[in-house]
Amino acid sequence: MSIPQSGGGPIESHAQLAEYLEAGCKPKDDWRIGTEHEKFGYCKDTLKPIPYDGPHSVKAVLEGLRDRHGWDPIFESDNIIGLQKDGANVSLEPGGQLELSGAPLETIHQTCDEVNEHLREVKDVADEIGVGFIGLGAAPIWRHEDMPMMPKGRYRLMTDYMDRVGTMGKTMMYRTCTVQVNLDFASEADMVKKLRVALALQPVATALFANSPFLEGKPNGHKSWRSRVWRDLDPARTGMLPFVFEDGFGFERWVDYALDVPMYFVYRDGEYIDALGQSFRDFLNGKLPALPGETPTLSDWADHLTTIFPEARIKKFIEMRGADGGPWRRLCALPALWVGLTYNQSALDAAWDLVKHWDAETREAWRVAASVDGLQAVVNGRSMLSLAAEVVLIARSGLKARARPGLGGMVQDERHFLHALEDSVETGKAPADELLEQYHGDWQGDLSRIYAEFSY
Repeated sequence: MSIPQSGGGPIESHAQLAEYLEAGCKPKDDWRIGTEHEKFGYCKDTLKPIPYDGPHSVKAVLEGLRDRHGWDPIFESDNIIGLQKDGANVSLEPGGQLELSGAPLETIHQTCDEVNEHLREVKDVADEIGVGFIGLGAAPIWRHEDMPMMPKGRYRLMTDYMDRVGTMGKTMMYRTCTVQVNLDFASEADMVKKLRVALALQPVATALFANSPFLEGKPNGHKSWRSRVWRDLDPARTGMLPFVFEDGFGFERWVDYALDVPMYFVYRDGEYIDALGQSFRDFLNGKLPALPGETPTLSDWADHLTTIFPEARIKKFIEMRGADGGPWRRLCALPALWVGLTYNQSALDAAWDLVKHWDAETREAWRVAASVDGLQAVVNGRSMLSLAAEVVLIARSGLKARARPGLGGMVQDERHFLHALEDSVETGKAPADELLEQYHGDWQGDLSRIYAEFSY
């Protein structure tokens, strides 16, 4: 999750809220790719989640990355809670999941190099202290009571609030991981088309990257339990957002939506002030109960936008949020899929043609079916596998047209990063299917085998 935002003066007019989003518009030559991925850390001797403090801990990993690999620390109170270097950040999810928020980069070759370097550095530190990391969409064995809480005020507030608004909020916070990509837009119209495609096809990403078929030591009946969790978290800030597909949607309509999402907090002087359930509209009018008489800054607005969790969202960029965390090859495949679909106009048009006739019920049906059945899902007589094949083919055409070479020109474009997804389309198997085969086959129901065989 995001670190506190900074910068930006007081909000003096409502228009500034949409202008903040519109400031993200960039010419195509300036479009970048920002990849985020989370992973679970565990103690190799016990297979339990790593605590915040101690010899086998999150803190030890962060300090090792700082001391061995030149990362600058980020503190909250006296606790190291993140790192930064060269435009990238390492941060902590509530249950100690380690997240890399990558720098904005020009090509998938670069973002994949960044992923490789990060995992190499993490392994270097983790091996030294007896810690392992694994890429899955949900913790396969651990129960909620097994999970530590990271020393971040934001997470304390959110934890207390989650049971008031849904049944699975704490599961999301402490026992799930994702891989995401952040992408740019040129204009309001470009943002609208990309966001509509992103929302409509997010279930395809969920199916292709499905990697969370276990919970508390046994199969849970879903290929992506992480996606299932998001369907019962907090309806005020999650979902497929039917209003995005209505005539007239744009930055102003997103502002209206965001203003109706209840607040979590206000960040002041290194502290998170409880504003749970309060209204940013009241804040604009100086009537926020948490800070009577005070009005917000643009950094408060930026913070509030990070507390909205639909399947795809906009800030000054578009964030694709539908995929489970996973193995190395899929960390590079996720940006390849979405860059291919959205950074070439012909591919974007083809993707929109694929989904523009779907109604809200169809989009939601795909979302539910993807979480349960993954690539085996069927909606209105259409199979997810055939839909995914078409989507991957469009993405491939988009990457070919982008023609961004790598390895000093030895690789002509970025298409090879889709190979993991093309394999899934060919075999009909996402990672969840392979895990279930192992569980029912060689592992004979011993889920502890997953750590040795699927860790980074």
